[in-house]
Amino acid sequence: MTASSAASAETDKENLLYLDLDYGRVEIQLMPEIAPAHVERIKTLTRKGFYDGVVWHRVIAGFMAQTGDPTGTGTGGSDLPDLKAEFTDTNFARGVVGAARTMSPDTANSQFFICLDDASFLNGQYTVWGKVIEGMKYVDMIEKGEPPANPDKIIKASIAADSE
Repeated sequence: MTASSAASAETDKENLLYLDLDYGRVEIQLMPEIAPAHVERIKTLTRKGFYDGVVWHRVIAGFMAQTGDPTGTGTGGSDLPDLKAEFTDTNFARGVVGAARTMSPDTANSQFFICLDDASFLNGQYTVWGKVIEGMKYVDMIEKGEPPANPDKIIKASIAADSE
């Protein structure tokens, strides 16, 4: 990240998502310029408190950590309609956040994942809507497993503009 993009991340608090974990705060820069519908959905659900207390239900070492299902099973979502895919050529590098979905492209709803390592094989097949800009070390600490024996939770999710 360049100094100018870091500075713009600091000033655009409307597009900065905080995930408070037991280990610390993860800051995710939202990317409405490439996935406007997905970013709007994340902000809407976050502001409703949807993600507060939700577990990381699928965490694969060297791949990704997935959350966003209120049932904790990987099969649930919000009561809002599924989203149309917003695929781009953005690389699924370490720290990139993508929308989880079923085998059908237009089924993303509330679930998302954070890449723990390069996952460029997902490029063009899933919607990228954000990137971790601070706190990736805390994402790395999330309990691994499918599902984890003792899953970590999102204690609180918030939009920076609402909490400062």
